[in-house]
Amino acid sequence: MDAHETTDINTSLRDADIVMAPERLGAMHQNRISFSRSLIRKMARQKWQLTRTQWQLNPLGFGYVVYQLTTVKNSYHLVVFCDEINDTERNDRVIAEKWDVTFALIMGDLDEQLMAQLRANVPLQEAGRFRNKVLVLGRANKSVRVFSHLVTNLAKGEQPLPDLLAEAGYVLRTTAVYGNGKFGIADFKLLETNTDFRHSFSAQMCAVYLLREFSLDWVNYLAKQVGGDKAVKLDKRLRRYLGIGNATGLGMAPYLVNHPCIVNQWMTAREKAVARVLSMHCDPDSQSSFCKLLDQAVKHLKQTKTINTDQAESNHKTMVELISIIQDLTVKVSQERPWRDSLKYFHQFSVETQEVVLSCLIEMYPKQVDELEELMNAEENLTICAQKSVDDLIMLLKKKYRWAIDEDFSLPENNYWFWYRSQDKEEPRLGVRGQEYGEEKELPLDIGRQVNRFYFALCKYASKSTIAQFLLHYPQYRTIARRVWTMAQGEMGEIQVNVLRQDALPIHLLRCKLAILGATKFDPRSDRWVRVTFYQGAPLFSDLELTEMNENWLFPLMPCSNPVKEPKV
Repeated sequence: MDAHETTDINTSLRDADIVMAPERLGAMHQNRISFSRSLIRKMARQKWQLTRTQWQLNPLGFGYVVYQLTTVKNSYHLVVFCDEINDTERNDRVIAEKWDVTFALIMGDLDEQLMAQLRANVPLQEAGRFRNKVLVLGRANKSVRVFSHLVTNLAKGEQPLPDLLAEAGYVLRTTAVYGNGKFGIADFKLLETNTDFRHSFSAQMCAVYLLREFSLDWVNYLAKQVGGDKAVKLDKRLRRYLGIGNATGLGMAPYLVNHPCIVNQWMTAREKAVARVLSMHCDPDSQSSFCKLLDQAVKHLKQTKTINTDQAESNHKTMVELISIIQDLTVKVSQERPWRDSLKYFHQFSVETQEVVLSCLIEMYPKQVDELEELMNAEENLTICAQKSVDDLIMLLKKKYRWAIDEDFSLPENNYWFWYRSQDKEEPRLGVRGQEYGEEKELPLDIGRQVNRFYFALCKYASKSTIAQFLLHYPQYRTIARRVWTMAQGEMGEIQVNVLRQDALPIHLLRCKLAILGATKFDPRSDRWVRVTFYQGAPLFSDLELTEMNENWLFPLMPCSNPVKEPKV
């Protein structure tokens, strides 16, 4: 460490009341320890290899393709099936039954018998049956306009219009990427000792990254089929610019509620990154780097298209505020002082702008931050010290769960929603309490209400009694008691939101998880689902061997005009 660095011992984390507020979680951006970012670095560092072993597509682009991924110790296969569907069958919702592309990431060898099983089941998705050699199962649809534009132009020997590509930013858009034991595929427990994918969601993010490689190979192949000798390959800068789209709905939100230990770990690791970079000293060079990243963020937001009025207004406000920061930085931010001393200045801006600032600061200090990716896993054991007194637990609740204690659950607006699972697809849904069917099947996602009831029950009990004595009399509180005791020991603890409130926005939870995975270009389609892009601007697999690659893809930008002339296919 240099003279300007400080260790985690003497760098304090921000208060959980600030970090875990839903509005702030709903403004997050990816950062260096987001899962997609850390996976790319690992691939490059360990020199993983990718080989296309089978390309069984007809001239119309239908059939299957197989890629082999070789790591230091293991081998995997991505199997992609491309099937013809009608435009009316192309649907991003979970109720869809057909997709342009379905895929699976397989561990180990791929023989003829397994391939036949995959061909019969992968296109069926949830309706299929799978062996635990399957690590990831997913499906995707074309961005029809981008796909057609790419194939048509490349077939004529011309590069596509960058502005049109920027409207979507991808060729394929995933609508589900399953892992962790769903439908018989491998459980995450099997990967705990796997050196390649022992981190949460790393296998899923790898499958998405490889799917991006396929999507680019696919359009080049089809352009050749259409244009013959006239066809050219897609410009490399445009290939890097294109990522993989994703459409995510309510199904993602309950994960954050049901896995509080993991969320606490994710957010604590991120806050340690924030604390480390805030302790670094601001000098002219770092100010210059910071301004360049802020300017990149402004251009990225300007290129980001969204149909959501609120998000468009927020993006515009953020751009205006970032420009103001760039203009005032040398005056308002103290040089030769830690960045932490300038927090008061940044706090005058919107939460969206503050989150951009933090992601940019994290981006500047890879040596201080990147190692924290190793802290992103967590054990999910909820325990309680039953010999502690009721009064001890009350004090803990007052300190860590004030947001739940102070909520008045006698008011209808604080109990407005109930969460349940749909009968057809087993996906989470929201219903209006007292007006819609399914309330009797309500999911226990009401952590705020459970804590509230638990707290007031404790207050009526003898304060010097043990927690064990209380739970003997009121066993219905055992689950929430273990949860609050465990989470109160964490640095960040719970997401501080009552998901039953009428004005609660599930989109905040979606964005939080998507940012941690590594998403960019947030385009909310409602308060319940959002479109994003993964790996936009990320190095192509062929570039991973370059150890000094340009790894900055925090806010990906559309390449300038006059693309490099690519050779004919």
